[in-house]
Amino acid sequence: MSDPAEASLQKAKELVEDLDFKHVTSWKTEHPGALVVGHLPIYVPRPLFEAMGCLPVTIFGGGDQLDVVRGDSFFQSYICHLPRSTVELGLRGSLDAFDAFVFPSTCDVIRNLSGMWKMLFPKKAVAYLDMPQNFSPELGGRFYAAELRRVAAMLVQSGAKPLTSEALSLAIVHENQRQALLDELQALRTQEPWRIRASEAYLATRAGTQLAASDHSTLLLELLKGFRERPARAYDNARVVVVGSFCEQPPFGLIRTLEQSGCDIVVDDFQLGLTAIRGPIPLREGEEPLDSLVRAFLVQGTPTACRYVGNAPKGQALLTQIKQHRADGVVFLAASFCDPALLDQPMLEKALDDAKVPHTSVKFSENTAQFQPVREQAGAFGDSLKLWGGRP
Repeated sequence: MSDPAEASLQKAKELVEDLDFKHVTSWKTEHPGALVVGHLPIYVPRPLFEAMGCLPVTIFGGGDQLDVVRGDSFFQSYICHLPRSTVELGLRGSLDAFDAFVFPSTCDVIRNLSGMWKMLFPKKAVAYLDMPQNFSPELGGRFYAAELRRVAAMLVQSGAKPLTSEALSLAIVHENQRQALLDELQALRTQEPWRIRASEAYLATRAGTQLAASDHSTLLLELLKGFRERPARAYDNARVVVVGSFCEQPPFGLIRTLEQSGCDIVVDDFQLGLTAIRGPIPLREGEEPLDSLVRAFLVQGTPTACRYVGNAPKGQALLTQIKQHRADGVVFLAASFCDPALLDQPMLEKALDDAKVPHTSVKFSENTAQFQPVREQAGAFGDSLKLWGGRP
């Protein structure tokens, strides 16, 4: 019997694997004069760009599809692989259709990459978007609003439409619709992980990083319908949370390897850029939509290694996630040399140990090709969870 989700999954896979960004070129043909804004992971306020007639597109580097030659000469060897392959994409012309680039304050590497990008591609508009780590409206909120207006002004100078409250309100509505469907996707994974694999959810979500929110919603509706209609057999696998891959993404084959090891990945942070704001962005009467966007980041932001948690106990959000998704254990899956993830991990491990939640750790590079040791490690971890338990 054919899989009713197969055609839509293939569409998503083509978008994810296209390092020449043919969809971006087609979009520009259909929208003459409009700008394409490339941005590095993890979170940027995509509704702001869409409200200005721009298409925001996330750049994840070359993954395991690209041999890095020239990019290696721009960065030292003891940092993550993502910036080197991103430079390689730029130098080979894969990003020529992009008009502007936004580098969010993920880490020092991304900050340095933004400066390097200005030197390598002086004709492109480039902005470093500094995200607040103080979440009071009076301080962090005012700062973030000023940052958004600064980036919007840069885009207007590059040819984007001026930002209006009406357009931003509509863009936020479209983003909320997309988020509601992503929440449905996550709920289905939690309830029936055998019906939608983590690798399929990954494709369904990541495809949206190249699409406008409304177009992604259309694709998600197709996929959810197909997932619910497909025949599925339940398996008694270990349920795990995967943490640490919020920026540089693991090779697709590595995600498949974890699935084949006997672990159901019921929730992950692979595509945090699209899910960093929890719940819909409320549009309050009498409030400027830009302020609504700012408030959502301050109040509804997902705790990550790139977000200061203040006096909140480190790891509390992870423990809540484990309980919410009925997970048996945690797999830490961080990119090699990823400072934010690897500095965060010991504190998260301590929280798990204190709560007696089993965990294991794997590191990767985006061009990793050998997965058998990972399969054996994850398989042994999954077996131990089923044999001796582990759910808090």
